Amino acid sequence: MQRVLIIGGAGRIGSNIAKDILTHTDAEVTITGRNTQQGSITQQQLGSRAEFHPLDLANPPELRAAVAKANLVVHSAGPFHYRTTDVLRACIEQGVNYTDVSDERSFTRKALALHPEAETAGVTAVINTGVFPGISNSMVRQGVEALDETTSIQLSYVVAGSGGAGVTVMRTTFIGLQRPFDAWLNGRWQSIRPYTERETLEFPAPYGKANVYWYDMPEAITLQQTFPVKSVITKFGVVPDFYNHATRAMAHWLPPIVLRSPKTVEFLAHVSHSMTSVTDRFSGTGVAMRCDIKGQQAGTATHYVSTFAHHSAAIATGLGTGSIAELLLSGKLKHPGVYPVEQVLSTDLFKATMNSRQLEIHQTLNKAEITS
Repeated sequence: MQRVLIIGGAGRIGSNIAKDILTHTDAEVTITGRNTQQGSITQQQLGSRAEFHPLDLANPPELRAAVAKANLVVHSAGPFHYRTTDVLRACIEQGVNYTDVSDERSFTRKALALHPEAETAGVTAVINTGVFPGISNSMVRQGVEALDETTSIQLSYVVAGSGGAGVTVMRTTFIGLQRPFDAWLNGRWQSIRPYTERETLEFPAPYGKANVYWYDMPEAITLQQTFPVKSVITKFGVVPDFYNHATRAMAHWLPPIVLRSPKTVEFLAHVSHSMTSVTDRFSGTGVAMRCDIKGQQAGTATHYVSTFAHHSAAIATGLGTGSIAELLLSGKLKHPGVYPVEQVLSTDLFKATMNSRQLEIHQTLNKAEITS
């Protein structure tokens, strides 16, 4: 019997990953966390093929021992701004495949730097999985393959309220506002200030027209490495729209030294979580994504658009990461090394896992709808 170790599996994101793995594979799941009471409750909800094991990531021998018992490790203990690559390194040392829900640029770079070691050890490590990044990366690959030549990629994301993902996602949002970041624009890296250049785009129902802003995502660097394009744009927004105005105010009015304080991040994260616990009742906790790719097909300038929506951002993240876990466990995804999703997951496999989870990607090409 195969066993999956989910680091942070007692949390909202981790437990949704566990549910997907238990649904689509025969594997047994070990979830970890620091809160024993929460872990026990989550284990009972997941059923007899799941167990809870308390784990301290700051204890290397304990971490290595837990990894050694697994066939696959899923790292879902964010925010990844604060994480080292110790879990990935332990997997490489133990010869265990790995995937994660990392969503932060510096962590992505540190993980990709371990590619030679993972390749030598025969370990397949797929990072940046989930919904965004994750499903979004595969949407880009699908679109690039639909064109003869690609010049620009834009990924735009909208989350309703908390997204159902808990206070950790709030921390991640405010950490992402702390510093300018580099974006690949017109063939060169340029410094961008987060939460600028508000743009109104059309998203799937029930969102319709929604507003998004520049936001730092790891796709900004991995897509530039994967595809020969002149520009990669990543934007993010929240509904209801008043959250965008509040977030922009935090990004531009608070002194940098205050915004970068861990105490400030904790305060803002908990205040925001309290607010969304009220507004989630009418806004929902869903996610919508839009992929705009410009290029050429048959010598003609072409604009490809694909969209995706789900009623829960947390559940969608679980489905995205769970699908990668399923492929790793089955041996269908076997490429030793460390990769972002778009470099290692074929469009055929992507479509198969989306179909098995009844998830739809809607696509248009020059205003003519094409099937997924």
